[in-house]
Amino acid sequence: MSRIIAVVLGGGRGTRLYPLTRDRSKPAVPIGGKYRLIDIPLSNCINDQIRHILVLTQYNSESLNRHVARTYRFDRFTHGFVSILAAEQTDDNTGWFQGTADAVRQSLKYINGQHPDLVLILSGDQLYRLDFNRLADYHVGRNADISIATKPVTAADATSLGIMKVGDDGVITEFREKPQEEELDGLRSEQTGTTCAKPFLGNMGIYMFSPGILREVLEREPDVIDFGKEIIPHSIGSYRVLSYPFDGYWSDIGTIGNFFRANLDMAAPEPEFDMYRSFSPLYTSARALPGARVNDCSFSESIVCDASDVEGSRFSRCILGLRGKVRSGTVMENCVFMGSDYWEGHYLDPRNHHPDMLPLGVGRDCLIRNAIIDKNARIGDGCRLENAAGVEEYTSDLYCIRDGIIVIPKNAVLEDGFVI
Repeated sequence: MSRIIAVVLGGGRGTRLYPLTRDRSKPAVPIGGKYRLIDIPLSNCINDQIRHILVLTQYNSESLNRHVARTYRFDRFTHGFVSILAAEQTDDNTGWFQGTADAVRQSLKYINGQHPDLVLILSGDQLYRLDFNRLADYHVGRNADISIATKPVTAADATSLGIMKVGDDGVITEFREKPQEEELDGLRSEQTGTTCAKPFLGNMGIYMFSPGILREVLEREPDVIDFGKEIIPHSIGSYRVLSYPFDGYWSDIGTIGNFFRANLDMAAPEPEFDMYRSFSPLYTSARALPGARVNDCSFSESIVCDASDVEGSRFSRCILGLRGKVRSGTVMENCVFMGSDYWEGHYLDPRNHHPDMLPLGVGRDCLIRNAIIDKNARIGDGCRLENAAGVEEYTSDLYCIRDGIIVIPKNAVLEDGFVI
């Protein structure tokens, strides 16, 4: 087996996920009620026995660094590690990470210091299950310099991804980042896996490099800062760059709309990303929390996480996160409620010092539809959050609307009777 070191990119500003990224980096955004996005690539690595992992962080990284440090600790007999590699200023480089490629370039001495056979580069904000050992076997067996995981996509999806033209031998001959619709006809691929409905191969942002090639492509163009826009297109023709076809579930959690749909899909009866039928565990922080407490409620296609406390309410297609509190008479439809970081009355609860503040969670007799409610929100009684006017985009300090979806930021307070 090849010795693989994984490099997980900790994300930039994440503007398209704002306000979920107002107080945290993209990979630290909660997903599925009890996980964070960073848990996806780290769990994939651990399940495939990849135990040497570097997480490159920079922007808004405190909560991400804390989560990784608390969660991913191997025992001393495995010789493995998940290490945070934060942006640092040195005598050789006084700047911060400028992009994905620049982050890896600045980290090469740590990567090569592990003397790996292969380097696996992963995004920290995607949802998927992929066998990295098969990718490694494909890379080595085909004598590739660079292997890129690709997924067949429709014409509608192709314009928002990096699209590759691939021959029947798997060699990538052309790469376009977010091509225009009129450019697509020339980018149809012949590789097995494409269909009439999905004739294009999209870049999944999962790269396997031979270590010497990685150093070479990064050092020959020291001003190039991005993998998808620059490093990969510039490598085609100069190196043997292969497409590794993947036909399983994959979602790029890059926008509020994608994030919302990926969460709600987990609660569906037949989810594409199914955590209930195949034992491929997602790891996250171990918590000593009680089970959910439910009294006189109705649920349909919903997930209710540990320490949730709900009474006399109705839920349809909802995710209720850790310590989520919902009071009687409330109806929630198509909602991602992330819960709270602490219980009411905990020493972290600011209400201990401000008794006039609303209690944590969702109040009585509320109607909430098509919404994401971030952690520690306080929503008063009788609120109606449903975007009745059908607004697509809106920003304020109290709430935002993205892709028609209401987003209540972390620690937000909406007084009794608030209407959106």
